Amino acid sequence: MSKVVLANDHGAVALAARIKAHLEERGYEVVYLGTDKEESVDYPDKAKEACEEYLKGGYEFGVLCCGTGIGISIAANKIHGIRCALVGDKFSAEMTKRHNNPSFIAFGGRVAYHDSVEDMLDAFIDASFEGGRHQKRIDKITALEG
Repeated sequence: MSKVVLANDHGAVALAARIKAHLEERGYEVVYLGTDKEESVDYPDKAKEACEEYLKGGYEFGVLCCGTGIGISIAANKIHGIRCALVGDKFSAEMTKRHNNPSFIAFGGRVAYHDSVEDMLDAFIDASFEGGRHQKRIDKITALEG
């Protein structure tokens, strides 16, 4: 069984519950590090916790959520070895997997998406990294970490 790490702040409690249920329906073991309460939690702390867990190994990918998905994805991208993609539709979810092969995907709990988050997750999961010229570009991104 593949493992996924999931974390959220107070701005995405309901969304994280939906994501967790959907991933479990797809057969994933979900390591949940988010909050199930709407009391304020700082998204940089949740990003750090989830990314550190992911970097221990054994995870296929991770999912991060905050009110917009923006703050938590920015925080995750500050962590060495992490690439987090904030997506807004099925196309971007599929293409980020094909071209960028991120370790995390991010969503906003207060965002009204045209495509359902479940459909975007499925597009991400079902796509495969294409490698080739895209790997060269990922290597350049990784080199920017210094």
